[in-house]
Amino acid sequence: MKSAGQAQKKENYYVKHLEFPQNATLEQKVDMAARLIPTPQQLSWQQMELTAFLHFGINTFTGREWGDGKEDPALFNPSELNAEQWVRTLKEAGFKMVLLTAKHHDGFCLWPTATTKHSVASSPWKKGQGDVVRELRKACDKYDMKFGVYLSPWDRNAECYGDSPRYNDFFIRQLTELLTNYGEVHEVWFDGANGEGPNGRKQVYDWEAFYKTIQRLQPKAVMAIMGDDVRWVGNEKGLGRETEWSATVLTPGIYTRSEENNKRLGVFSKAKDLGSRSMLAEATELFWYPSEVDVSIRPGWFYHAEEDTKVKSLKHLSDIYFQSVGYNSVLLLNIPPDRRGLIHEADVKRLKDFAAYRKRVFADNRVVKGRKEWNAVSGSEKIYSLKSESEINVVMLQEDIAKGQRVESFAVEVLTEQGWQEVGQGTTVGYKRLLRFPAVKASQLKVKINECRLTAHISQVGAFYATPLQEDNQTESWNDLPRKEWKQVAASPLTIDLGKMVQLSAFTYAPLKAEAKPTMAFQYKFYVSTDGKSWAEVPTNGEFSNIMHNPLPQTVTFNKGVQARFIKLEATTPAATIAKVEMNEIGVIVAP
Repeated sequence: MKSAGQAQKKENYYVKHLEFPQNATLEQKVDMAARLIPTPQQLSWQQMELTAFLHFGINTFTGREWGDGKEDPALFNPSELNAEQWVRTLKEAGFKMVLLTAKHHDGFCLWPTATTKHSVASSPWKKGQGDVVRELRKACDKYDMKFGVYLSPWDRNAECYGDSPRYNDFFIRQLTELLTNYGEVHEVWFDGANGEGPNGRKQVYDWEAFYKTIQRLQPKAVMAIMGDDVRWVGNEKGLGRETEWSATVLTPGIYTRSEENNKRLGVFSKAKDLGSRSMLAEATELFWYPSEVDVSIRPGWFYHAEEDTKVKSLKHLSDIYFQSVGYNSVLLLNIPPDRRGLIHEADVKRLKDFAAYRKRVFADNRVVKGRKEWNAVSGSEKIYSLKSESEINVVMLQEDIAKGQRVESFAVEVLTEQGWQEVGQGTTVGYKRLLRFPAVKASQLKVKINECRLTAHISQVGAFYATPLQEDNQTESWNDLPRKEWKQVAASPLTIDLGKMVQLSAFTYAPLKAEAKPTMAFQYKFYVSTDGKSWAEVPTNGEFSNIMHNPLPQTVTFNKGVQARFIKLEATTPAATIAKVEMNEIGVIVAP
């Protein structure tokens, strides 16, 4: 009889991608799916668990989330920029990689590029001799931190944007500079933002050429979001799926066949099921395409002074951790440097609290011999002893994903004085699964693998106690006038009688339940009137930037106070149709 070790050596693996034979049965597909594994760089990426985003640039100085590319580079002038403070803070908080927005949608480059004058070289910072990318690279080297770059394909400054061949060449030159002059790059992050150029034409990106450039210059880098190494979880709230397959039927969007494949299977980035047996039944191919959960520590992605009191609570960050890293994903947490060029004190404190909390929780694994690999088949179970007097409310399961993702259904029981009781169950495990439940005193832990593909390789089992956290009862105030005094005069465009004459300094748009809907507002014009007949437009930037991905309250501050009794919002959706805005989605801020 062959030993498990001998059988393991004969197992044939598929790296990153596999195609099912045309007439494959479901059993054959499940067998192949079990043997799909990550590339070495995908595995290294997953093992980092915590990575950091630094949204920093011209928006930091304009107060906007998306710039329009018309900003004066002279606005960029951080007074105390210190990349070492960024990296040291993040390193101490347990992060393993830093990603910088080297260029956001406004086209302003944080390095002195030869491709455009819209860069730090045209700013007064360091008399035009500065290079934020280089300073961050040096800091990463000093603190042994991995380094990544975000380069926005959408460029609202480049005059060649929309002239697709010209702009693609321009973009590849920018990408080449970043991937040639700053040492090893571990992750390249593109979002899919797209728009029309000055010529009125929509830019068509040459993804294949972009990726060939990365593979040639930085072959060890993972390509994220608009790439085929790492996928977007589908929201910006920091929430992963309870059933998270890294071996997924979702075809990466950069492949020309993706739209057809995904439509046929009925899958998309936010779909709940991306890899179960029922999905395999109709699939023709499978990808190792793990999930990255991106979220900001603040409501916005760039620094805004008015959000200094709105940094996410320790409980909120802890919940995000359990529902990202604990759901077989990597957490990409954004911490935006302020106008000084420093991570703000409020963010530093919260990161320290977050790191200290995780350290307390995971310092003491109550499972005895939990690191001994267990090769489990469907229907098998294993009992682990717990240290004496153990009180636990978290169980951790890990698979050796270098041998595939195989667990499809599991349950966990604990032995108490009253006997065995189930404390939780789940579907996928993957690299890491954290299960939370009410605290219980137990002497033993039983893990049941109800269903798995071939043999599941459980690499670690842990049990911990996480001190319950209380939410700070902060109620966000984004409206100064009681709505009971308001009257809706018209629904489209939304026109409101505020009930009395007031001096306004700002207004807020807050999509109901923080949900993105196809009818939500994106481009807008805001008007005020004292009599409901004569209207004056209030000058604003006219865009609720990123609202479709991050549908949180957005406050638009006016350059000066305006007298109004009536307000009117004309708005269009991201698809340029007429938006539908409810009265209780609007707030007003009264000038002091």
